[in-house]
Amino acid sequence: MIVKEIELPGIGRKFEVEIANGDKVVVIVHDDGRREIYHFDKKDYEESLSSVTLSDTESRQFAAIIGGIIYRPKAIETIEMAFDELMIEWYRIEPDAFAVSKTIGELDIRQKYEVSVIAIVKGNEKVLNPGPETMIESGDMIVISGERHGVKKIIKEMLSAEVSSE
Repeated sequence: MIVKEIELPGIGRKFEVEIANGDKVVVIVHDDGRREIYHFDKKDYEESLSSVTLSDTESRQFAAIIGGIIYRPKAIETIEMAFDELMIEWYRIEPDAFAVSKTIGELDIRQKYEVSVIAIVKGNEKVLNPGPETMIESGDMIVISGERHGVKKIIKEMLSAEVSSE
């Protein structure tokens, strides 16, 4: 995504955003708080396909909707995006979880649960695509991806303090 910011003296600022499919969206933020949004087709950047004008309050509400702030289906510590049976889950490792002080490789996560660890947030440090030697510690925020049943099973058996009855 390419974003260009242009100052409009006496008016406000103009933001031109070229999105992945080649279309362009232009947002003009007026000094009085109004926002004008224009959508242009990639074939013709001269004539807008559609436009809308929002008040400052409407703009902030709209931004909250798009940014995922208004609708949160789960508690703040757990964020889930489901695509049919495929999901991405953010889960904070509980202090007495089985996985604490073990590496991803030791836990054999991919083979046992058909789940991938795509990131771990350790305090302020982000570990993207962690390898099998990466240690899991209490309080880490682990980001896992897989089918719903595997994700739920690994959380229950390895990442939470809950004792499995299986």
